[in-house]
Amino acid sequence: MRALLAAIGSLLILSGCATSRYALVRHKKPQLIGPPGNGSLAVAEQSLTKAMRQERAHPLVALGDCLEGLQSASEELKRDSGNSTAVRDYNFGISRIFQIIHDAKLDPWTKPLTVPTAQGDFVLTYRPDPRPEWNPALYEFTPADEYDVGGRYVTERTTRDGLGAPIVAVERKASKERRAQLAPARIFRTVTAIAEFEGRRCVLTFYDPLDKEVANLHGRDVPLAADFTVPLAVMLQETDPAKLELSRVLNPEKYAHTAAIERLQPFNPNKTVVLVIHGLKDSQATWTPMLNKLRADPVIRKNYQFWFYSYPTGYPFAYSAAILRQELDEIEKQFPKLKPMVVIGHSMGGCISRLLLTDSGDQLWMKIFGRPPDEVHLSAKTREYFRQELFFRHRPEIGRVIFIASPLRGSNMATGLTGILAGMIIRESTVSSQASQEMLRTTNIREEELKPKRRANSVDSLSPKSRFLNAMNTIPMTPGVPYHTIIGDRGRGDSPNSSDGVVPYWSSHLDGAKTENIVPSKHGAHQNPEAIQDVLHILKTYAK
Repeated sequence: MRALLAAIGSLLILSGCATSRYALVRHKKPQLIGPPGNGSLAVAEQSLTKAMRQERAHPLVALGDCLEGLQSASEELKRDSGNSTAVRDYNFGISRIFQIIHDAKLDPWTKPLTVPTAQGDFVLTYRPDPRPEWNPALYEFTPADEYDVGGRYVTERTTRDGLGAPIVAVERKASKERRAQLAPARIFRTVTAIAEFEGRRCVLTFYDPLDKEVANLHGRDVPLAADFTVPLAVMLQETDPAKLELSRVLNPEKYAHTAAIERLQPFNPNKTVVLVIHGLKDSQATWTPMLNKLRADPVIRKNYQFWFYSYPTGYPFAYSAAILRQELDEIEKQFPKLKPMVVIGHSMGGCISRLLLTDSGDQLWMKIFGRPPDEVHLSAKTREYFRQELFFRHRPEIGRVIFIASPLRGSNMATGLTGILAGMIIRESTVSSQASQEMLRTTNIREEELKPKRRANSVDSLSPKSRFLNAMNTIPMTPGVPYHTIIGDRGRGDSPNSSDGVVPYWSSHLDGAKTENIVPSKHGAHQNPEAIQDVLHILKTYAK
């Protein structure tokens, strides 16, 4: 038991991460904050306040009061779109409409909803969007102003001032078909709602604030409000990716189905994909601080969209890279005119990224087997396994790579006791184990020369003594694809003799890098503010 606990501790050290609550989401009761309005706005605020008092007991009555107040605020904005009090009341009114719809389980999405008031009926409806994934009947909507958020990965709230109510849209049901579309099984989305009145008819329009900076109201373009953080926090809390992180190290084959590229937002052909790849004993959640900061910048929002590759990190990284290549093949089929993408890899994710820039030829095969393929007798299944892992070409869809704290030449943490203990608890995948046994039977590699005496797991593959890693470092990266490195030194300023506590400088440094930035960080450099600023600068510099 002590050995097992020590092994788990070693894996946590090597990953540079410790599990804690990544996001904390708490509901609160929103209030109209600020000085009261005058004239029609004072009347509007009275209607909104009245609605909040009775929304639970009489939701339709409360909804009618909200619509009355919202219409008054909208009329004031028609006269003066710069009236900040009118903007506040307008946004608050839309948010309360969505709050009442959610809490009372009303449905203005499948057909228009008639809302009675003393002044006459309102009709509440929405402006349809031709894209099926924008059908509001598929989602539960919650106003973003009902949330307080925090947690280990949610340390600041990124918003944009403007018109409209920021809303968290959560898909009601998971969809098995989403996987084929490179989308999450369940969608969590940030939207902003605008309300327009046509007499007593209120029409809601949904905007994606990652695609739209302005909305049109009363014939004028106005800045569109947004909350970019709350949907991320809600997604982290509800999906809880931390619960599988260690399991995906210890038993990767059980979680093979979790290896996938997924889009974090609806696909936009005019934006460059930024594909982020996490490291050992980690998940896509680890990118939250960086994505939250990057999406605060209008240049990033205009030019980039974010996807992630997540995978069971108990696999040797070469095998995880082979799975990634299959995912990229599927992307080519679905999005054939994709702009050259940017890949950002942290830790072992950087090692996977390194393989995307490489033409292996038969060099890796020869290093492993010592004889040409036609002289090695393997079963069809094992031959295919090694073909996928050892023979590959650089990926033409990759336009730029950013390596962060990547052990490209290995880490001594993966040798000695850590490697031994990791081997005790990481279950080899069946296909990998069978391939290893065939390799031992059919090659001139003596078993005592094979260190470890089994198929390498993810920790072994990061050892400076790894056969695969050493062979890889004899093969140059394909020219023409620029790359950058970001390296942590724990604030000691001792590079090139530095280390981030897990990966030394000599392992992360790459000759030929367009830029190299040393940041005062431990191994989690992708969450370091200076590193995030460097990524922001790189992306903005090369935005197209």
